[in-house]
Amino acid sequence: MSDVSGINGAGRAELAKIIRQSGATITVPEAAEVLRLPRLQTAQRMARWAKQGWLTRVRRGLYLPVPLQARSADDVVEDPWVIAARLFEPCYISGWSAAEHWGLTEQIFRTVVVVTTRFISKRTCKIQSTEFWVKRVTERRLFGMKTVWRGKMPIRVADSAKMVVDMLDDPAIGGGARVVEDVLKAYLASPSKDMERLLDYAKRMRNGAVFKRLGYLLERADLNDRALLDNIRTQLTWGNTKLDPALPSARLVTRWRLWVAASRKQSSHG
Repeated sequence: MSDVSGINGAGRAELAKIIRQSGATITVPEAAEVLRLPRLQTAQRMARWAKQGWLTRVRRGLYLPVPLQARSADDVVEDPWVIAARLFEPCYISGWSAAEHWGLTEQIFRTVVVVTTRFISKRTCKIQSTEFWVKRVTERRLFGMKTVWRGKMPIRVADSAKMVVDMLDDPAIGGGARVVEDVLKAYLASPSKDMERLLDYAKRMRNGAVFKRLGYLLERADLNDRALLDNIRTQLTWGNTKLDPALPSARLVTRWRLWVAASRKQSSHG
């Protein structure tokens, strides 16, 4: 990208007005409304500002303003959640990113997990210095979210129970089965623990693997609630699945219809 270069007074005033009204990210339609210009003319103007280094292009039609103190457009560091909300909407933050937000993991992940209904050609992408792990779902899975504010931008993030269920549905967005197990244990020990909500969310996922993984991990956690475990067992679907699809699984835990790694120690329940 080019270094920040000259812009006349009128252009600076226009850009400042757009930034004041649009906020952390700017789309061509938003800028056109502020400037009261046709979209094509606005798009050309924003492309010129990006070439001069006053904006940085995230994707077609979406830009970030470059702070005055930045030496070049490459120096722009925007809140990744804000970028995700604009780039993948409708979407929400989940997986390990939500676990970090709710304080349910001590591990630090540089990649942001985004769940969206938008078509995506790649599961991972990099925008500036931030990597995004993007998971596509159907609209019926857009539930169990809370709104948090990042500056002036409302961001949807999975509540703690939905975050756990999302990880059980797809352990990859939790960092693998071992991390998912640790997050589940942290959830069980947290004030946000709500088993009724957790089971309700699990049913709404319509994925039998969620209950198989949940029952197995709860049993490993020595959860002293036989009625709950028996209830989960009634939800099991036919067929066997893997605890972690990304890992070799040589041992079948028949009561949970779950393949697990041979190195995993059995729980006190056998």
